[in-house]
Parts: sequence; C-alpha cells; structure tokens
Amino acid sequence: MVPHLVTALNGPINELEARIIDSMPAIERWFRLEWMEHTPPFYTSVDIRNAGFKLAPVDTNLFPGGWNNLTPAMLPLAVQAAMAAIEKICPEAKNLLLIPEKHTRNTFYLSNVARLRQIFSLAGLNVRLGSLDPEVKAPTTFELPDGDSITVEPLLRSKRRLGLKDFDPCTVLLNNDLSAGIPDVLRGLHEQYLLPPLHAGWAVRRKSNHFQSYEEVAKKFAKLLGMDAWLINPLFSRCGEVDFAQEQGLECVRANVDALLGKVRRKYKEYGINEKPFVIVKADNGTYGMGIMTVRDAKELDEVSRRTRNKMSVVKDGQEVSQVIIQEGVPTFERMNDAVAEPVVYMMDRYVVGGFYRVHAERGVDENLNAPGSHFAPLAFAESPQLPRPGVKPGASAPNRFYMYGVVARLAMLAASYELEATDPDAEVYD
Repeated sequence: MVPHLVTALNGPINELEARIIDSMPAIERWFRLEWMEHTPPFYTSVDIRNAGFKLAPVDTNLFPGGWNNLTPAMLPLAVQAAMAAIEKICPEAKNLLLIPEKHTRNTFYLSNVARLRQIFSLAGLNVRLGSLDPEVKAPTTFELPDGDSITVEPLLRSKRRLGLKDFDPCTVLLNNDLSAGIPDVLRGLHEQYLLPPLHAGWAVRRKSNHFQSYEEVAKKFAKLLGMDAWLINPLFSRCGEVDFAQEQGLECVRANVDALLGKVRRKYKEYGINEKPFVIVKADNGTYGMGIMTVRDAKELDEVSRRTRNKMSVVKDGQEVSQVIIQEGVPTFERMNDAVAEPVVYMMDRYVVGGFYRVHAERGVDENLNAPGSHFAPLAFAESPQLPRPGVKPGASAPNRFYMYGVVARLAMLAASYELEATDPDAEVYD
C-alpha cells in the first residue's frame, strides 16, 4: 500500500520525479564514480519527508534498528548486500560478532537483532551475539513474540582481539550507537574489523556535521540535474553551549531560529508555497526521537514550559544536551488511512535493500513521528528500487516514487561517507 500525497503543492516534486527518472543513467553513473572515491557506511537508514514541494532527508542513522520491520520479501536483497559488504571488508570471514544495544528486554528491538542475525547467517557467516552489559555474565536467552529466541553472551577481551568463549570473529558489527560513550573493551582492536567505526557513534558524531556534508552532496547532485539544491536539502544552523534546564545559551537558539525561519520564508515565497514554515530544534547528538522540539516562531522559545525544557535537556542513556541543531522543518503530506506517514529507507553497503513507512495517527505534519504510538507499514522496495518506469505520469507510479526515495536516501548515505572521512581521528591530514 502506498500512502497518498495530500497536497495541491506537488508540482515541484512531480517535476523532480520526472527529472530524476529521465536522468537515471547519469545518476547511477554519478553514484558509481562517487563510490569509487568514498567508502559507504556498512549499513544505514534514512528518514525522509515528502512535502509535495520538497523531498529531503531529516535524519540518517548509522546503527539502524528496525530491520524486523522489513518484509521477508526484502531478505534476498539484504543478504546479497551483506555478502558484498563482507567480501569487501574481510573476504575470508567466517565468524561475525554482533553487539546489540544494552536494553535487551525490549522485544521489538530484539526482533531487529534476530533479523540481523538471520541476514548474516544467510550470507554464510557464523553469527553470535555479545553484550556490552556488565550484568551479562553468562549466556542469556530471550524469547521473542514470534517464537524465535536470541542468546547474548559476555564479551571476552584479549590484548588486541574481542570475542566470546570459543568464538574468535574476523568482524565485529555494532548495533549499539554508543550514546553512553565508547567502552574501553572496544578500543584498540587493531587485528579485527569494527563496523561501523567508533567515531560513527553518538559519543563523537554530530548531526550538524552530517548535514554539512549532505549540503555538499546535494549541491553536487543538483548541479548534475540542473535544479535547485533546496528541493532536496533542509537548511540548518547549530548552537553550542546550550542548557535548556538552566535556560542558558537560548539567545543563540532564538537568533538562529529567527534567521532560519526568514530564509525558509524567502524560499516559500520564491516557490509560491502558502504553508507556514517551521524549524525543528533537536539535540546535535543522539537518537530515539528524544530531545526534539517544533518551533514556528522564535517568540515561542520565551514560553517553553519547564517540562519541555527538561525534555530538551537529556537524550538517550541520560546524556545531557549541550549542542543543538536548528533544522528547517519539512512537513510530510503523505497519509496512510488518514494518519501522517514518512518513508524510512534501509541500505547495506551502497545498496537500497528495503524500507517502511513510519505512520503516526496522533502526530501532525510538522511533528516528529519517531514517538510512542507510531507503527510501520512496509515499503514495496522488493520489486522496485532499481526498476523505475520512464514515461509514466509523475506521481502515478509507486516504483518511480520509491526510486526517487532511494536516490535521496543514497545521497544521505554518501553524505555519511563524507562525514565519517572528515571526522576520522586516524585519517592522515595533508596541508
């Protein structure tokens, strides 16, 4: 089922779709050339918003959960991509150590871990699960709602390697975003591949760095297609030294909210868009839909309730928020059964392997949908991400829309590649 676009303002997106479909050979060649120069993240998911007049990524996750929300029909694509990714990194690999998040009693998350285990097992690897939780001192089994189960085991660290009892892996795959910091047990693994790298975790990573890289990628892509980069790029700014609980540094947030709203208004005027612009203020690090606020006028920041200030002060694992990104809000005008929806695209290596719609009946077009009460509807990528239909009227073909989503998601993945290169602490710097 494909959500319908509830807006009359779909002219620019229909034009963008037509341009992307017509330019498919040039786009695929451009991506191939980029991947010759840059290494894709091991796996990625991207939240996309379709406003009808603009299509843009609003978040890029380098430790994606939610693999269980992909349909079984998408498994062959994921397995094939997993094989390609592993062959590139460690062709002789036979053992893979998968390290999940610590909140191991969340059965939805554990089902995601089980799906990852399945994907890499079908790719021909022995997969076992190791826990960063110091309380896991013996193999511990968790039953899943579908009757499956997973067993996590305590990690064993030698001087240069990480493994489990009677299990020495070539590759260590993190499905833990390191929000709480980088554990010593993961440092200094010089003889094993650790994926994604430590600086991809939220202990180091910043969203503003990612969207700086995305802006660069979007401009290159827009030049290739002869279009306005704003149609696929959310404007943003950032503020450091912010403390919402103590109301410190909020002058910077107010000034940047005001300036960004002014820029968006000018673009709306240029395109004849009558929507009221808004911005999203969110923690520059962290995930799980925490530390996020919608602002339509800078004056609203003077009236923020204590509850909201407290909500903005802390993200996952109790980490305090001291830096925020102020991002142009991209409304979503997609609906599924009258509920607001947004696509989330999943990739492994450089391949789109599937995705789903995040649907929330109680949220508005200008609100974060990654919140309690959301549910998921599969995207029909299994048959269509690389099979667009040229010549079909824009907006009328699900494969064409999915292909367009896949292109924007790959742009965000490429931006993540740029971002990881720029922030790599081990990279050689040349003057």
